Amino acid sequence: MVKGLYSAYTGMINQEHRMDVLTNNLANAATNGYKKEGATSQAFDSVLAYKIKDVSEGYHLARKIGVNNPGVKIGEGYTDFSQGSLKTTSNTFDLALTDTGFFAVEFTNKAGETSVKYTRDGNFTLTSDGRLVTQDGDAVLDTNGKAIKIDPIEATLINSAGQIIQNGRTVATVGVTDFEDYDYLEKYGENYFQPVEGATEKESEAKVYSGYLETSNISVVTEMVNMISVQRAYESNQKVITTYDGTLEIAANQLGKI
Repeated sequence: MVKGLYSAYTGMINQEHRMDVLTNNLANAATNGYKKEGATSQAFDSVLAYKIKDVSEGYHLARKIGVNNPGVKIGEGYTDFSQGSLKTTSNTFDLALTDTGFFAVEFTNKAGETSVKYTRDGNFTLTSDGRLVTQDGDAVLDTNGKAIKIDPIEATLINSAGQIIQNGRTVATVGVTDFEDYDYLEKYGENYFQPVEGATEKESEAKVYSGYLETSNISVVTEMVNMISVQRAYESNQKVITTYDGTLEIAANQLGKI
């Protein structure tokens, strides 16, 4: 195979992957608490340098570097955890965080298994039996890791410390959890995060604002500009393949006759 064709092909695959990420961001531009995702690329020389320096298999093992495939390699994805702007809802149970940290939620999967997930989406609601839940019905947890349940009839106030106050007394405190390194968090489902091995929890300094929701940190204009750039890069790789195809046709059908 002509190496130029492979390089252009991998370039098209890479741009297609970037486009998938951008379109997913745009689809979630109106999702509360959504955090923008991004894609990276790895050049052949960086992958080669990493492989040469890799001594995890020992110094005395004679191993080949691998197949020499030119072109670009899709790198790791990343999440932008920057703060989204706040919007007013005047709903007591709509909560927003003004610093790093996440609301803790008891998530139940289709098999009935429960686990703790974390989210920035504070669009909560109070059920008729007094349970504070997400829009999907998952229970919001307090600082002790228990599902929050309050009197649904009494007037409710939630202060900046996350304390839920009824009749002048604190009946529960909304749990807010933070982590030392967000590299140890992975996305789960539509708008949840879950810790992976190595994640370390820490106390959050975020304030809780009742009657507000954090919007996504997506800039629609920026994402649209990036989509145009990706589309042009994809078309450039297409032109490279077209050029090589024309060259190969001449080599096979015309030069071969001489």
